[in-house]
This record gives sequence, C-alpha cells and structure tokens, in this order.
Amino acid sequence: MSTNGHTEKKRLTDPPATVKFRIQRREKEGASAYWETFEIKYRRNLNVISALMEIRKEPVTVDGKRTTPPVWDMSCLEQVCGICTMVIDGRVRQSCSALVDDLLLASGGDTISLQPMSKFPNVRDLKVDRSQMFEHLKQVHAWIELDGSHALGPGPHVSNELAQERYALSRCMTCGCCLEACPQYGDGNYIGPQAIAQARLFNMHPVGQITKEERLDGLMGDDGITACGNAQNCVKACPMSVPLTKAIYETNRDITVDALFGWLKK
Repeated sequence: MSTNGHTEKKRLTDPPATVKFRIQRREKEGASAYWETFEIKYRRNLNVISALMEIRKEPVTVDGKRTTPPVWDMSCLEQVCGICTMVIDGRVRQSCSALVDDLLLASGGDTISLQPMSKFPNVRDLKVDRSQMFEHLKQVHAWIELDGSHALGPGPHVSNELAQERYALSRCMTCGCCLEACPQYGDGNYIGPQAIAQARLFNMHPVGQITKEERLDGLMGDDGITACGNAQNCVKACPMSVPLTKAIYETNRDITVDALFGWLKK
C-alpha cells in the first residue's frame, strides 16, 4: 500500500499478549546443544536484544524451570559493530535490527527461534568466536602500510566514482552473515567473500596498490578465491549491501591477469 508515493510499512494489527523465544543453548564449547523456551510480555517496537535483556532479568522457562540467563554478544546496538549476529527464525542477521513486530508478522505466529551461527565455534548459547574472520584479514593483508606518522602532505587524488565504489566495500562490519550463508564456507578452508571483498577494497586504494600482489597471493592458495562456488548467497545475506559478488569477480580477474603477466613486473 502506498500513500503520496511512499510505501506504508505493514504493522502488527493484532499482536499477541506474550511472545515466546525458543533459544538454542550450549553450556560450553563442545557440549551438547539443547533448546529452552522463554515467554515475555509483548511490547511494540521491541528488538531481539531488548527481548533477550527482558529474559535475562528473570530467566524462567515456559515450563517454570529457573535456568541461567542466555548468553549473547552485543555492543553498538546500531548495526555497526556486527557482533550481535545470530540466526533468527532460520535467517542470519543482526539481533539489534531485528524487530519483534516484523518477525511475528513474517511468521504469523507468536514464537521466535534464536540460534548461534553454525560456521564458527560456539562458545556458549548464542555467542560464537569469529576470530577466524580476522585471521583471514591478516592473510589478505587488509590494511594500508604507513611509513611513519609524520606529515606526508595531501594524499593521492581519488575520483568520486572510485570513492563511492570503495565506500560500498568499506561498509563491511565483519559480522559473519555472508560466511554463514555461504555453502562453501566451513566445508573445507575457503577464505570466504568477506576477506576477498576487503582485499579488493585495499587494492583499489592508490597507496594500497603498492602491496596489491601480496593480497592477491593470499587468495591464490587452496583456501582462496578459486573455492568460491558462485552461489551468491553472500550478497543476499549481507545487511550492509556490500557488493560481494562484484568484488569476487573483479578480484578473480586481477588474480588471473597477475598470474599471466605478473612476471613482466619482476
């Protein structure tokens, strides 16, 4: 429905009195997973983190069992840090931006399921260890080298078109959504779209091009870009609309060119 050219967002017209949260839990890494269901009073405009904080105040299941408060990660609460990623009703996303009203409207029920991401070590409950993502960034040298901290004068000129393209890639918040959605990631040693896109980001920088070959070399192993199966799930799951498939294509092109003609530079 639209009014004066604006799309009217659907609202939950008949909300339930309470909302249930079915949470997959694990006491520690390596322990067996189990499910517990909690129930809180419905309030309009709750997000998943707000609901978890309500549960934490009084961690009693719907069966009346008193249990430990659920464990999860959160920080900025503004979909910037990426740390609160989890699987919500079967879809990987940020829990800070997942509104309870929208989830109930989509499911048509009164229960929301929460699970940790499956592609990372599960520390406890909804908390995972994403350290491997940062190791991947080290592998592709995802930074610009600085030659001291003294004044170097104005930087190289960058066109607005290039700046806009780099900005789209820079929006990555290392949340892990793309890796959770990728069928190749976790089944072997595939480095994943996140690291490839960040290699592309820094290779597009005028100064970053100095160490471009080092980044490309980091993607040429068995765990590199050739392991991509072109499923394109990553770009659909990315909450920041990072052009991941475009970055993979362009980086693959650069690797091919470097493999064919890189010897001319030596």
